[in-house]
Amino acid sequence: MNIRVATAVMLVSSVALAACQKKAPEELPPPPAATAAPATSTAAPLGATVGTQQHFVDAVGQSNTVVYFDTDRYNIDSEDSSKLQRQAQYFAQNPSVSFTVEGHADERGTREYNLALGERRANAAKNYLVSVGIPANRIRTVSYGKERPVALGSNESAWAQNRRAATVVIN
Repeated sequence: MNIRVATAVMLVSSVALAACQKKAPEELPPPPAATAAPATSTAAPLGATVGTQQHFVDAVGQSNTVVYFDTDRYNIDSEDSSKLQRQAQYFAQNPSVSFTVEGHADERGTREYNLALGERRANAAKNYLVSVGIPANRIRTVSYGKERPVALGSNESAWAQNRRAATVVIN
């Protein structure tokens, strides 16, 4: 008799479990409607992962990732401050992203002088970002002096491109 009861209980349980199974809908719901993102948004562009250099560049624009300086200068002017403001907005919206500000100089001057000048340029950009609310512990600075030029040549055009502070996301 116990075998019959056990069999009956198992049969009833199987039927009850089968009745709880979800069935696939006959028709899928429509996809969500696309909404336009605001033009000033630094939300993740398609294909770029938050915390990558590409995401940073896509969000702020390539021209806003580098600050340029006059000869033997490291002061932040109004054009530089607007670029650094864009960067600050991005880093405020992505608090888990750390980054490095690289200081560079043109080929003129001694190695030691250019390393010191590159360091002052990197620190000027860092100090600006800290002054607008980005925590200093997220920002690393490094000076390459004249060792990593982006433009080769011994003319004012090349020198102007090499006198810079470039912001690079740390992965």
